[in-house]
Amino acid sequence: MEPRVKRRWKEMEADPDDINRLSCDCAIPPLLARLLLNRGVGSSAEVPLFLAPSLSALPDPFLMLGMERGAERLARAVINGERVSVYGDYDVDGITAVALLISFFRAVGLDSFYYIPNRLEEGYGLGEEGVRRVASMKAAVIVTVDCGITSIAEAELCSSLGIDLIITDHHTPGDILPAAHAVLNPLQPGCPFPGKTLAGVGVAFNLLIALRSKLRENGHFTGRAEPNLRGYLDLVALGTIADIVPLVHENRIYVTYGLRELTNSARGGVQQLKKVAAVTGTVDCGMVGFRLGPRLNAAGRLEDATLGVELLLGSDPEKGALIAAELDASNKERQEIEQLILRDVIARLKEGEPLRNRKSIVLASEGWHPGVIGIVASRVVDLYHRPTILIALQDGIGRGSGRSIPGFHLLDALKACSGELLKFGGHRYAAGLSLEETALEAFAAQFEAVADQLLTPEELLPQLRIDAFLSPGEIDLEMTEMLGSLEPYGMGNPTPVFAVRGARIVERRILKERHLKLKLEMGGQYHEAIGFNMADIGTFDGVVDLAFSLDINSWNGKKSVQLKLRDIREATDLHSSDPSGGRRR
Repeated sequence: MEPRVKRRWKEMEADPDDINRLSCDCAIPPLLARLLLNRGVGSSAEVPLFLAPSLSALPDPFLMLGMERGAERLARAVINGERVSVYGDYDVDGITAVALLISFFRAVGLDSFYYIPNRLEEGYGLGEEGVRRVASMKAAVIVTVDCGITSIAEAELCSSLGIDLIITDHHTPGDILPAAHAVLNPLQPGCPFPGKTLAGVGVAFNLLIALRSKLRENGHFTGRAEPNLRGYLDLVALGTIADIVPLVHENRIYVTYGLRELTNSARGGVQQLKKVAAVTGTVDCGMVGFRLGPRLNAAGRLEDATLGVELLLGSDPEKGALIAAELDASNKERQEIEQLILRDVIARLKEGEPLRNRKSIVLASEGWHPGVIGIVASRVVDLYHRPTILIALQDGIGRGSGRSIPGFHLLDALKACSGELLKFGGHRYAAGLSLEETALEAFAAQFEAVADQLLTPEELLPQLRIDAFLSPGEIDLEMTEMLGSLEPYGMGNPTPVFAVRGARIVERRILKERHLKLKLEMGGQYHEAIGFNMADIGTFDGVVDLAFSLDINSWNGKKSVQLKLRDIREATDLHSSDPSGGRRR
């Protein structure tokens, strides 16, 4: 059984006056006002756009630094019949961004092809080998997606080969930007574009909007169909959700409309992907994050990411079905490899120095697959709540993937240890690195020293964010249906979590040896609760405090409220003002 970390309950603070103001100004229930405030929506002007996202609210793409120059160069390539290569990354964000640009370029008559480096042979990002291959295929322009912002030498190589390089990326820039024809990254210094949390596919989508505008000005669409960009939002939603960027502002708009496109499935490859992933009905973020995304990701992690691109670009149903089946098989193989590595990590942590004496986890092995260690690192962080770096060793070189926790900026930590590293990059919560095996011990010691300096013991306990403590009478079908206006949920807009005190367990069952099913009595009302993978949470009986999200259970045409358990603890004083437990304001 995997370990379960104790969590701190923290009720989100919301000023009662702010709740009342927002509730009155926007004519919404006080609880909804509180939830919006908890998500940083504090002004009355923001509320309508958050509750009803609109494409008309998207910012002008030409606000992005470099956009004018980049869009103009591509428009010239269309008019002059020049060849353009899209150079992508092998994760879902990169795969969808490649498919997005290539499908649009084909629609406007641009001679284009794509290149994605092999993860195991070439590694991440724009590389010399890839640039030379693209040059040999007579590309006049290279457009990177989801990579390139730190490719200084590769930009110089493009220039020497007579290739105009347009970089579209969303990763943190270094101190020096590549000398490209145009650099599109909202995080670069001096960029006035308001959306700073776009995924790579989001940056690419803004380039499409700008390019269509340029082509429209040039009369390119006179006598020919103009692409409807709404039809491309399925790809934008896939990449944005899979890359776990905050679903706020522009991203919330992209995903809201993109999920509708995914549900309608006009794209043949998406239809086949949904079929093998058993996704039916209305597509939500969970289906993308846990079913569709992993299958697109699997080929790039184990073999060749071009399979995912070909599926999304393809129009032949028979070929699409074969590719989707291959991706599904790769995903199952990837899951098996992950479980083997995770079990190895857990065993080694049990055998080694007690985790209570350490604030970080750095482990390496020659038997680990470098394509999946990032996913395993995420699972290790979930289990142990410590910054984690897992390293796959081969021929004296280690390639690592890291994941982090709140309060620990992973990229800054790697910068502090850069003397032991060959290469590194990423952001606050996820990063990659390479190092010589001989430097492993020194790197692990330095990384632990950084973690020991920055992290307090309290920060090593994961925090369970409670949006509000509710009274039993507040939990009803009307309130649960109201929560739907906050969707889509994701990073930056999490599913609301509530808590109640003094719930009495009437019945307790274990389902499939993994899930906990409870019947609860609260204030004279009875509710069903399900705790997925919570069979080991403890033999709580009698009166307890519960943390949960709310869901609607439909059965035989009837709707009822179901509590989806997040945590259980022994009952606390009903009148306690302990901030770790919270008291309803």
